[in-house]
Amino acid sequence: MSESSPGFFRRLFRRLWRFVDVSRRIVVNLVFVAIVALVVAALIERGGARIEEGSALVIAPAGSIVEQKVPGDPSLLLMMNSDKQTQPVLRDILDAIRAAKTDTRISALVLDPTNLDNASLSKVEEIHAAVMDFKRSGKPVYAYGENLGQGQYLFASAADRFFLHPFGGVLLSGFARYPTYYKGLLDKLGVKMQVFRVGTYKSAVEPYLRNDMSDADRESAKAYLGAAWESYLADVAKARKLGVDQVRHYADEAPALLRAAGGNPARAALSARLVDGLKTRDQFDFMLKSAVGPAANGKDPKLASLDDYLSDVRGKVQIDKDQIGVVVVQGTIVDGQGGSGNVGGEAIAAQLRQVREDKAIKALVLRVDSPGGSAWASEQMRRELDLTRAAGKPVIVSMSSVAASGGYWIAMAGDEVWANPTTITGSIGIFGLIPDLSGPIAKAGLGVDGVGTTPLAGAPDLRRPLPPQAADLFQQTIEEGYRRFIGIVSRARKMAPEQVDGLGQGRVWIGSTAREKGLVDHLGGFDAAIEAAAKRAKLDKYRVSFISKPLSARERLFSSLQSSLAPEGKESVFAQGAVAGMMREINAAASSLSRWQDPANAYVHCLCAAP
Repeated sequence: MSESSPGFFRRLFRRLWRFVDVSRRIVVNLVFVAIVALVVAALIERGGARIEEGSALVIAPAGSIVEQKVPGDPSLLLMMNSDKQTQPVLRDILDAIRAAKTDTRISALVLDPTNLDNASLSKVEEIHAAVMDFKRSGKPVYAYGENLGQGQYLFASAADRFFLHPFGGVLLSGFARYPTYYKGLLDKLGVKMQVFRVGTYKSAVEPYLRNDMSDADRESAKAYLGAAWESYLADVAKARKLGVDQVRHYADEAPALLRAAGGNPARAALSARLVDGLKTRDQFDFMLKSAVGPAANGKDPKLASLDDYLSDVRGKVQIDKDQIGVVVVQGTIVDGQGGSGNVGGEAIAAQLRQVREDKAIKALVLRVDSPGGSAWASEQMRRELDLTRAAGKPVIVSMSSVAASGGYWIAMAGDEVWANPTTITGSIGIFGLIPDLSGPIAKAGLGVDGVGTTPLAGAPDLRRPLPPQAADLFQQTIEEGYRRFIGIVSRARKMAPEQVDGLGQGRVWIGSTAREKGLVDHLGGFDAAIEAAAKRAKLDKYRVSFISKPLSARERLFSSLQSSLAPEGKESVFAQGAVAGMMREINAAASSLSRWQDPANAYVHCLCAAP
């Protein structure tokens, strides 16, 4: 019995394991088949949509507006966090509004920013301008919101009739930048950050060197955030036919105005004339049905979704052979191919070569939404742009929310540089950052010792402080990098190096001020840049083609799932995302160190948040 027992239990365990393994495979396969079925069903349903005559086009983006979608993270999807991956594309929204202006099937525009997450001011301003242009058609614009932050509010403020939920509110809190500073923590851990930089205002390294904001950074941030706030107030005032001081008063005196409204945020917004009325969603839908007519089911208003409408208008055959190519630089600039949240120098360089070698593409628009990053990768892209111009193809740079530091570096290869009035740009400066972990290593009881053939041998080594010779070498490299940056800007902007240096030193500028200083050529959005490219290429008829790295089948699947399975609903704007926002900032700061892999440890990166 004692000899057979192990064999019996072994066989029993194997059978149980086979049962568990087979069950696991069946469940995984069933889940996968179900997911594919959902995607196929969603695509079939979307593809069969028809735009009824007299429909109202609904623009209700959910998530963070981006310039270009990036592949989704399957792990987040499985964790039911697909709302974090929803990515409404700015170009889709603008194209739909523009097409709807002259489309006889569209009788009105409906704006609903309730589920809009992060939207930088410059992107919302482009949408705002498109809505204002749509209104010239004479078609009405309706808007509905619940708990709205200032980006959401500006998105819908141009509506002819703007309704708010009776339990909702509008919070205009202004713009701010409060970085987290890590010096105290690093000191406790014994970590030293060895920094090499040029630029009085180059603040990207300050969180590792200080416990508070420097006077120079405070001065710069106060200037560009203040200018952005004034631009925001002017946009809202014009759209709502109010005075700028009236809108400013609503933001500055929010507690008093709320008290006067009996503690009801919705009534406070209505009293300030920020909205036209208070309605629940079903009341708003009933009003829409009366205005545009009922849908085929007789119950709902006659509406067309953004996805259905774009599928219809973009599905028509375009016969224009000449093209304007568009390459998007979105995220932190890194070496290599890049990945989610960043853009690789090699990947963009390959796209630029594709544009240059494609005879059908007559001009290029480079859309930049980046705070910079690797100096090496930035120069790699700028060189490809120079070669594109040398090949006879005009290059127009269109700045989105941020085109600073490395983002500004590559912009200097454009024939024309366009910025939105609230674009964050400039930050002409450079730095190097090498951690010294010898303190924590010693505390852990570890020793690092050895020999080298020269003072530079083995450096940089995070386990040891930099030798003085290596530190001197890095500082000289950074200073030379700054001189190159100054030279690139000097030649492109036709300024004396001393003048560029006066505007540089890491100083951040808002688009309207950058135009006054001569750092950009024109103020305008993406459409204006496309028109400029067509004019330089002498094109009357053309097609706009976005050049991007093709997605794999796996990436396409999860991108479809993002839009198909994203949940709806949003918490109150008065308390939303405080903890999540803090954790995102800390995580971003930690992950940024791992992305900085410039071969010379030289970075043109801006610690500047777009308002």
